[in-house]
Amino acid sequence: MSSSVQIYIAVLGAGGVGTAFLTQLSTLQKRLPATTNLSPILLSRSKTLLFSEDFRALSLETWETDLRTSKQPILPLPSIVEYLSTAPGGRVIVVDCTSSDEVGAAYPAFLARGISVVTPNKKAFSGTFELWEDIFKAARGKGGGMVYHESSVGAGLPVISTLKDLVGTGDEIRRIEGVFSGTMSFLFNSFAPLGGGGGKFSVEVKKAKDLGYTEPDPRDDLNGLDVARKLTILARLSGLPISSPTSFPVQSLIPEPLQDVSSAEEFMSRLGDYDAEMDKVKKEAEAEGKVVRYVGTLDVGKGEVKVGLERFDVAHPIAALKGSDNIISFSTARYGDNPLIVQGAGAGHAVTAMGVTADLIRVVERLQASR
Repeated sequence: MSSSVQIYIAVLGAGGVGTAFLTQLSTLQKRLPATTNLSPILLSRSKTLLFSEDFRALSLETWETDLRTSKQPILPLPSIVEYLSTAPGGRVIVVDCTSSDEVGAAYPAFLARGISVVTPNKKAFSGTFELWEDIFKAARGKGGGMVYHESSVGAGLPVISTLKDLVGTGDEIRRIEGVFSGTMSFLFNSFAPLGGGGGKFSVEVKKAKDLGYTEPDPRDDLNGLDVARKLTILARLSGLPISSPTSFPVQSLIPEPLQDVSSAEEFMSRLGDYDAEMDKVKKEAEAEGKVVRYVGTLDVGKGEVKVGLERFDVAHPIAALKGSDNIISFSTARYGDNPLIVQGAGAGHAVTAMGVTADLIRVVERLQASR
């Protein structure tokens, strides 16, 4: 009879994506063979922490109430690393659903202690190149944990795994281009739809904000840094040692006078004063029979990365996007004349959590095989 495999799970950031992940984890537990036990033993939010001192599984039915009412002290990250490293059997996975730089900086410490990391947090993988190297050096070290971060670029879309497969099988990556932001996709599909029309830019930004597509402060989307972080990750996976998301051209859509206004409310109230600038951009594209879209482009051969507005023929796949879909095309030696395209929902708690859960399954399968 096969012996059971006990795997412990810690979830940092039990917010929107974290909650969706825990729902999917509950379903996954019921589908796994009886010989595999997935036990959540630590859950955290910014101001609360719940952990099992004796490593018995926390309840996935009452976890929200249990976490909300927990009186356990907030543990610093080194203490969390130490606690998890003492779990019986040593099979532990940290699921980081935060967007924290501090947590990302702790990945090498987790991995060096044999604790695997699964995360949609793009901060660590697009931060300093030194941290990038430290993360994968720790994972490659003797007894190092595994690290998977599919959802750091395209939510649940298989963007990173596709790129890794292309590189790993010896293909030559020439160019990667696409719409990498669900927010920017929705915004420009509404502002400059196929066939013309669309509302004023400020009106469409407000619509996107009201529908929950933007960050609470839309400037966090309009500055382009989110897309730049994703391009940084793909560039590094393609072999380019990009130092940071600010080391290449990134076009901000925030009018200069509004860069430093004190609040999101003030920004939104004044954005309409600058609609003429974006109207001009849209009309210039329409005069050429094109539409304008916010894209990221990586030219591996030239070693160039850029993020910003581009014009596309109406027949181009990027022009034809709908809703908040993402689209990423890979031009390679094998896929030269007809690029490989990945397209679909690129934002949302459920699809992002799906990518996290899929990565968790990959780690679980490897831990099962190594018993």
